[in-house]
Amino acid sequence: MTGALAVESAGLTKRFGDQTVVAGIDLVVPRGSVYGFLGPNGSGKTTTIRMLLGLVRPTAGEHSLLGEAMPSSAASVLPRVGALVEGPAFHPYLSGRANLRRLDDADASTDPRDRAHRVDEALDRVGLLAAADKRYRAYSLGMGQRLGIAAALLSPRDLLVLDEPTNGLDPQGTREVRHLVSDLADEGRTVLVSSHLLAEVEQICTHIGVMNEGALVAQGPVAELRATTTSRAVVQTDRPADAARVLHELGLDDVKVDHAHASGLIGETPRTSVVPALVRAEVPVLGYAVEEPSLEDLFVSLTGEGFDVSG
Repeated sequence: MTGALAVESAGLTKRFGDQTVVAGIDLVVPRGSVYGFLGPNGSGKTTTIRMLLGLVRPTAGEHSLLGEAMPSSAASVLPRVGALVEGPAFHPYLSGRANLRRLDDADASTDPRDRAHRVDEALDRVGLLAAADKRYRAYSLGMGQRLGIAAALLSPRDLLVLDEPTNGLDPQGTREVRHLVSDLADEGRTVLVSSHLLAEVEQICTHIGVMNEGALVAQGPVAELRATTTSRAVVQTDRPADAARVLHELGLDDVKVDHAHASGLIGETPRTSVVPALVRAEVPVLGYAVEEPSLEDLFVSLTGEGFDVSG
């Protein structure tokens, strides 16, 4: 285990009876990164997060947070970790501000003289200062999520672990959380985000890890992982069948045709060779584009399924 990583695991495993929920995964989350933790429902993602935070004891393997072994160093490392896991839980009859004050009061590492300032600063960061005195039972789902994130930010944190932080938020709230995560990363903090919103993950994450059936099937920088998925050449033409034949001859795979287009996966074929080949074959080219693989394309290639899941 190395201090250069914010989160690291080796062979981390969790079994419930005869069922293996997490199967020997090796997480590598660099310090200062925004790490998107992705996976279908039941893939073991949340169980992994709970093991990392010491909420569930692993069956086998070891892991560290911020360079310190867990769970033996939990008392010293967890005050430096903020977390929102499986949705927030607050006292319904207390206001948002009162709920945060109770949480702050339970933290022995904080100075009570600065409590009011800390609480209001956290509320302000998530856009809840105007609703601070409203009872939690009157909060919307999105406001509850914001309060959960505020709770994770009460004290300075080197690592934030956020499980579905945009759940229940409207588009504006989602954008605000995205900017907040980016700001936290710019401040040098590490953020591990579990999410089913691929478009959001793609915009804010520097690294991703993909879970499927309890296994970590891929992880690494987003750009490197996207490069493992083949780009698609798309030709606009009034002779799509002829264009498709040329694409086949060039060695493109998964060639598809509709009334005005022919397309295929480029693979090892130079993308600059497509249009000249069509011109030589006297196939009219009305338009040409290369569609780069999205994060969803990568996910489907790794798991064999779409991403309409909640994780």
